[in-house]
Amino acid sequence: MELDWQSRIINQNKFRPNDNRSAWQVDRSRIIHAAAFRRLQAKTQIMGIGLNDFHRTRLTHSLEVSQIGSGLLRHLEKQHPDFTHFPDPSLLETLCLAHDIGHPPYGHGGEIALNYMMREHGGFEGNAQTLRIVSRLEPYSDGHGMNLTRRTLLGFIKYPAFINDLWHTIPRHDPQRAFIKADDWRPAKGLYKDDKATFDWILAPLSDADKQRLGDFKAVDEFRSKTRFKSLDAAIMELADDIAYAVHDLEDAIATEQITLKEWQNHALPALEFVQCEWLDDSNLTERLFLGSEAQRKDVIGELVNLFITQSSIAHTELEFENPILNYTVELPHSYQHLLETLKSFIYQRLIRASHMQQIEFKGQKLIIELFEAFACEPLRLLPETTANVFRQAQQRNGNTHRVICDYLSGMTDEYAFKTHQRLFSSNS
Repeated sequence: MELDWQSRIINQNKFRPNDNRSAWQVDRSRIIHAAAFRRLQAKTQIMGIGLNDFHRTRLTHSLEVSQIGSGLLRHLEKQHPDFTHFPDPSLLETLCLAHDIGHPPYGHGGEIALNYMMREHGGFEGNAQTLRIVSRLEPYSDGHGMNLTRRTLLGFIKYPAFINDLWHTIPRHDPQRAFIKADDWRPAKGLYKDDKATFDWILAPLSDADKQRLGDFKAVDEFRSKTRFKSLDAAIMELADDIAYAVHDLEDAIATEQITLKEWQNHALPALEFVQCEWLDDSNLTERLFLGSEAQRKDVIGELVNLFITQSSIAHTELEFENPILNYTVELPHSYQHLLETLKSFIYQRLIRASHMQQIEFKGQKLIIELFEAFACEPLRLLPETTANVFRQAQQRNGNTHRVICDYLSGMTDEYAFKTHQRLFSSNS
């Protein structure tokens, strides 16, 4: 079984004399040297705060997620010394480093735009695009992306069902309205039917019963459903991502003065009063975040990260799986999970959803829609030669040509998308 998880979809005979790396270390190397990974340095973690050299990009965010993920794994291994199903440290680093490479330019604005344009062609979602990049698009192999190990690919799958099944009510857009409404087009979180062959190969070692359980989902609103389960590796990576988002993005927002003491007092402190957490009682959180020195702020940020890491533990999933990688997850005690969710909600409501941030996302959303419409109108004329060839191949086999355009646009950095739009639409270009 372990050898099945280390296998790759194709055998590549690479000439690497005396290469003593493990399969997981090879995967990590391939991520670090991938163009899609390097592009993260040109995508901001939070739109609109890139006015100085302090702000976090998606690359630095991913490095922090990797650091936190490594800390989580060390803690869990120490806490559960007899548990034998933890991911290899290099495997977990790979997941954390690459978890965001599927995110398009202009953050959620770009994601909503691409999902709208792909509404009749399988949808778009950043996590689904991550799997597609590592397993199909990166040109390391002939059509199989980075040709990563099976367990690594499983770890990238946070939502193991198809968007076509999860997005059960697709809204209708009134063509008389000039712009789309973002909330209507937030993606269902799942995988593309275009990647079914890859998904089937990843799940091949599992029993039919585990495959069925893994794809279980429940409705979250009138439009979308959400999957309930993921692998242990994906769960550890997701918790590390949540901690980085809640804590380090908060640090960014305070340092760049996007969030003020007054906002914190008016919106965060009332919510924190409902959090039953011993650490909060003696932390002097507000004073150290806003009124002390930068060193004090760094110190309390470090304490928060350490708090969440050291409170984590392994737990059984709600359903019983035959495969141990699926049968366990990582969790926080209720009080600490409540604290984490409160911090995440504060960042989302007071920063991400702030009007000036949403105006930037709206602009990016409109820009991506216009780019997609232009390339869809004259693909073989406007697409670069390599992408045009992929488009022709998709045409010849009656494939999803819209997915080719979507892949091209989603791989752009913010700046490259802007310059492409300028070339196509600006009279001053």
